[in-house]
Amino acid sequence: MDKLRRLEDCEASPRPVAAFASDHPDGEHIAPHRHGRAQLIHTLGGVMTVTSPDGSWIVPPGRAVWMPPAQDHAIRIAGDVPMRTVFVREDARPDLPQACEVIEVSPFLREAIVAATRIPLDYAIGGRDERVMELILDEIAAAPRLHLHVPMPRDQRLVRLCQRLIADPARPVTLEALAQEIHVSSRTLARMFHRELGMSFGDWVRRMRLLLSLPRLAAGVSVLAVALEHGYDSPSAFTAMFRRTMGVSPRAYLENRA
Repeated sequence: MDKLRRLEDCEASPRPVAAFASDHPDGEHIAPHRHGRAQLIHTLGGVMTVTSPDGSWIVPPGRAVWMPPAQDHAIRIAGDVPMRTVFVREDARPDLPQACEVIEVSPFLREAIVAATRIPLDYAIGGRDERVMELILDEIAAAPRLHLHVPMPRDQRLVRLCQRLIADPARPVTLEALAQEIHVSSRTLARMFHRELGMSFGDWVRRMRLLLSLPRLAAGVSVLAVALEHGYDSPSAFTAMFRRTMGVSPRAYLENRA
């Protein structure tokens, strides 16, 4: 990797793809910003929470978030995060994602990304380095998409409700009580959730609590404490929900990602 490589150098690279390595400590907050190129933001360890006006994306180890160009976003770090970012020019390929989403990072893609951070920004056209970068784009296009996303509504009444629930995920909530807060019927609020978020109120709350729990688990907090912090009466209830959604227990999930 270039000794003095900077983010600005990647943005200004003469080639369509450039990669950048950076390390971030637990608790760091990267303020809202945007880039002229699309980004694939990958963590080798720890958990990132990436937020944009469209919602929040949780990025555990073994995953990456695709961020389109010129999209405002902020990043919160949980656990020490060795971050590896691939910058992709907008005209590089027509088959790349058009919206922000989390993708599975295969061992092959992971190693290619790490290798790309050592490739010169002005790599030769037609050589091995260009083929590595093209392989990365192939893998991004083919990677499985994951539902590690908490969508946010546009309606300001719902925005305020959702923000309060995210700030206090252990808060006992019912659709009826929330409806009273914004002076609508529970049936109207249910329709608003479906219209704005494409899912039911209950599904949104479960996904929000699940995804907020991942950074806490990655930080080594016990399953019992995480369950109570996110509105579950017992670790077994939390584990059952986690297993239904993710296919494995919380501990097995984190061990697999490591």
